[in-house]
Amino acid sequence: MNENIESMKRTLLLVDDEENIVRSLVRLLRRDGYNILTANSGKEGLDILSENDVGVIISDQRMPEMNGVEFLSQVKECYPDNVRIVLSGYTDLKSVTDAINEGAIYKFLTKPWEDELLRAHVKDAFEHYELANENERLGKELQQVNKELSIANEQLQHNVDQKSRYVEINLKALQVSQEILENLPVGVLGIGEDGMIATANLQAHTLLCDSATYLVGANVSQVLPDNVVQCYNNYVGATEPGSFHIELTTGNKIDIMLCPLGRDSDAHGVIMVISRSK
Repeated sequence: MNENIESMKRTLLLVDDEENIVRSLVRLLRRDGYNILTANSGKEGLDILSENDVGVIISDQRMPEMNGVEFLSQVKECYPDNVRIVLSGYTDLKSVTDAINEGAIYKFLTKPWEDELLRAHVKDAFEHYELANENERLGKELQQVNKELSIANEQLQHNVDQKSRYVEINLKALQVSQEILENLPVGVLGIGEDGMIATANLQAHTLLCDSATYLVGANVSQVLPDNVVQCYNNYVGATEPGSFHIELTTGNKIDIMLCPLGRDSDAHGVIMVISRSK
């Protein structure tokens, strides 16, 4: 966007009780493409401001009923964002200084003016106004982004808390399941499709091997009695539960039930349940 297009959107208000001064300023400044509004008093200027979006105001100081500083001080209260300039051949230095210090006036310029210098001051005033508006816009965008980030962080923390609770619940469920498994009155083995024993409860150790043999991590052919291994080998590949009744070398008689893994999970292998025969 070039400077001429930008300046067409810039609205300038000229306030002076002398018509010839207003006309001179309009002739000088309209070449810069400003949308120029004029008023002959502070009251008229306030009426115009109530109906128009003005970026820069140039006001005379000495006007009847309301001088420039008084007018611009009221403008600051009602429209704090625009840029306010006093242009006058007369001045009450204290009033102008106080107004500048209080932020009511951006600059004080004197009559008669130098045309190019005045044009430059007005251009600078609009750039100041637009920069302030852009900073305000960016500030609001930043606040919105920060708000959205805060909401996202809260949601993320909520999700993390939920997942942590799920993990804690699953861990407790696993601990309870392990305790139940260990206290079952029957032996239970979980055997992978490669014949490796993945799970074995206390009763399985009691029924199938001596106390020095550790079942988990061993192959069935290495640690189980031969006739139990034979039952397992005969069952491998079956899709329905199978049962066997055998007598161990110790003389103990046991019932073995075998079921395939994978019906309710992605696991592959066999569940072996061993109980003493009655």
